Amino acid sequence: MKLDVFLRLLKQHVIWFVLIPLVTAATAYYLTRNEPKTYKSEATLYTGLASGYNLLTDKLSASMDRSTSAFDNLLSTLGSKETMLQVSVSLLTDHLLLEQPDSLVLGADGFQKLQMAVPNQVREQLPIMAGDSVLRLALDSLAKLPTANPIKSLLLNSDSYYSISKIGEKLKASPRKNTNDVLMMEYETNDPAVAQRTLVYAIDALNKRNTYFKTSETKTVVGFYEKKLKESKLRLDNAEGALRAFSTTHRVLDYDEEARNVAASREALISEYNQEKMRRNGAKAALDALSKRSGAQSGVQLASAELNAKQRKLSEAENQLANARAYNQPKAAIARLQATVNQATEELKASAQKYDAISDNSDALPQQTLAADRLAKSLEYEESSAKLELYENRIQEYQAKTNEYSPLGSQLRQLNRNLALAEKEYTDLLDQVDQSRVRQQDVSVGGTLEVLDAPNFPPSPLASKRKQLVIVGIGVGVFIALLLMALRFWLDKRIKSPEQAEELIGRPVAAMFPTVKNPLAFSKTTRAARSMFEQLLNAINIELAQVTNKPFPPIITLFSVRPEQGKNWVTNGLLRLYAEADLRVACCYPRETGNEQREDKLGVTYLPYTVRPDFMNVTSIEYLLDHDMAFDATQFDRILLELPSLINHQIPVYMMKQSALSLLVIDANAAWGRTEKQLLGLYERVTQQPILTVLNRVGGDYLEKTSKADMAELPSQPRHKLQRTNR
Repeated sequence: MKLDVFLRLLKQHVIWFVLIPLVTAATAYYLTRNEPKTYKSEATLYTGLASGYNLLTDKLSASMDRSTSAFDNLLSTLGSKETMLQVSVSLLTDHLLLEQPDSLVLGADGFQKLQMAVPNQVREQLPIMAGDSVLRLALDSLAKLPTANPIKSLLLNSDSYYSISKIGEKLKASPRKNTNDVLMMEYETNDPAVAQRTLVYAIDALNKRNTYFKTSETKTVVGFYEKKLKESKLRLDNAEGALRAFSTTHRVLDYDEEARNVAASREALISEYNQEKMRRNGAKAALDALSKRSGAQSGVQLASAELNAKQRKLSEAENQLANARAYNQPKAAIARLQATVNQATEELKASAQKYDAISDNSDALPQQTLAADRLAKSLEYEESSAKLELYENRIQEYQAKTNEYSPLGSQLRQLNRNLALAEKEYTDLLDQVDQSRVRQQDVSVGGTLEVLDAPNFPPSPLASKRKQLVIVGIGVGVFIALLLMALRFWLDKRIKSPEQAEELIGRPVAAMFPTVKNPLAFSKTTRAARSMFEQLLNAINIELAQVTNKPFPPIITLFSVRPEQGKNWVTNGLLRLYAEADLRVACCYPRETGNEQREDKLGVTYLPYTVRPDFMNVTSIEYLLDHDMAFDATQFDRILLELPSLINHQIPVYMMKQSALSLLVIDANAAWGRTEKQLLGLYERVTQQPILTVLNRVGGDYLEKTSKADMAELPSQPRHKLQRTNR
């Protein structure tokens, strides 16, 4: 909503903003005519939650609960039902002990109400003569019984001084500004003594319950940690016993030292074993070399023996060949012996080459030396083998011991870890027990709230709130007026402003006319209407100048969606301006009574027509008018055609094609909804011509002011009023 629209709405509904606040203020004034007097008692308590010093201030100041939550807990304790019940029981106990009104305990009005609430038959059942402590216990028991009784109803369901809901509602507590150390309390009621004593009992109940809660919390915490400490001590003893049993069972004084000794001895033994194994392998290699060399000496001997045998064989063959030649044996025998000699010679050569080859590659050593060396290496090899066997047995023994120590190390580490955890847990719990005991002592020493200012006896009642309530009533009245104005604005579907008309209709407003009660009077509204007609005529002339495809004279159609929108008013205004301009104008309008006839007045011809059933098929104005009208369009400069309302009549589709311009007349107080939008859309589709929107009966706030000087520049006003008869 725009500001100017809001201001216009305020101006329109100014009577609401006067009457409604007056009514609400008068109502508040009337309802507070018998307002009771109210007394307020105040007290101040020192809590020490933020800066108080106690046993834990120096040691645990960072972890103490000195925050706003501690103060919230204190306020929650004060506002609890149990605290309110203790206050109401204590207050009722004091009042039941009274035999007559006492201005310092209970006034006369309150005493009389108490007598009515607790009659004598109920008093006889209470231990009033037994003292206040016994009576307080009895009242507390009656208040907590599951069955109904007068005392329970008085404490829980009444509207008296003893109602816990009323006490909780009127008892107020808040921290002093910028600190949580000081608690300010106040209580209001119509009896000053009751206000003071209620506050006294509230402070007493708050102290008792706050101390009880803190003490019970610390007792629970101390008991919890002491129980956990005993369990932790038992686990510590079990861990120490398990470690002691492990050392006794495996005879281990120092497992780490013994494990290191075993590992060092095993490494030294393995080193000696490897060295001895190298010596044995060396002796074995030497024996293999000596055996190889001995085999080489045997090959030389065999080659030498073979060479000697071949020499002997050659000698024998030569001797046989020489004897055969000497004794002249046959040539065949000599040839055979000669072949034997040649063969023996070749074999001797081969044996000689073999011998030379063996004798060249062999190291010629004495056989005795080779035998001595071989014996020494054999002894060395046997000795090393015996030592290696001993080393292997010893290594196996160390391996068995290592296998035995491996799982023992894991078990021992686990036992030591369990012992360390048990010791740490025991130490931590021991610290927690000490802290909780200190905390318990701190609560018992400094858990009580100190009273800085005791509850006072209010000497005079509080100032009346009647004036404030009247002001509030005025504000409520203004709010109601605003609410009603807003509801009326949003629920009212009528066109209230030109801006809203343009938004709803979807086209600009060409002219706005006020409601003119006396057209002949020279007033603000008539001046505004006169000026607006001139502007409308300018807009019509501009639009007609743009039309080139319509016959002359141009037809200006005036229509409205609903009846009684002001078409007559707009038509008469335009006719007056055309008459002043000496233009010949024809005004065609629908009959209302059936007796209307053609009239000529001051250059304007009024032509009534009948809306027939075939109104939608009318093709021209000549067909629309009766034959006795003698209508000739060429005699006129302008033709104004006024159509009946679209919502109740047909649209002359064919005749509208001859119209050059249409004027849509809308009453500013009329509604514009879905039906109006649909009919206007149909009309636009049929005509396809310019349409100027005219808003009629607009409020004066929306019209521009036209001075008398502006009116002096306009043409002189007509002496005669142009108006159709029988309309």
